[in-house]
Amino acid sequence: MRRWTLAMLPLLAIAAPIPAQAADVRDAAEALTDPVESDRMASTVTALVDALMRTNIGPLAEAIARVDPESDAAYIPPDATLGEVTGTDPDYGRRLGGDVRATSRMAGHLATAAAAYAPVLKEMARDMAAQWERERDAARR
Repeated sequence: MRRWTLAMLPLLAIAAPIPAQAADVRDAAEALTDPVESDRMASTVTALVDALMRTNIGPLAEAIARVDPESDAAYIPPDATLGEVTGTDPDYGRRLGGDVRATSRMAGHLATAAAAYAPVLKEMARDMAAQWERERDAARR
């Protein structure tokens, strides 16, 4: 009986806020499937990754080398960038931006499906909660 109770907890947690969540999910689905928003997110990620890879890490390497002279940081040139040290492909930011676009579209499709199934899940959770209460009452007799 205890396993049944534990199994019901997620369903009960889902059932209570579904009406509000459904609207939020629909809004999220619209934003995630909007090509303009997807391009905006992808462009932001691309720019951030590109900037990060151009970050000069020479001063950081120098500080590490002072603390630990035998570390590999001692061999990093003072003008080295993170991209140079990690050997990152120069197109990494652009490819990651493309991945963000694809992921955004897939998340949008998932959110659309979740919004469509929300009423069914809510009803199922209510039915299971009622069944759980009947089982609990029967076990107490």
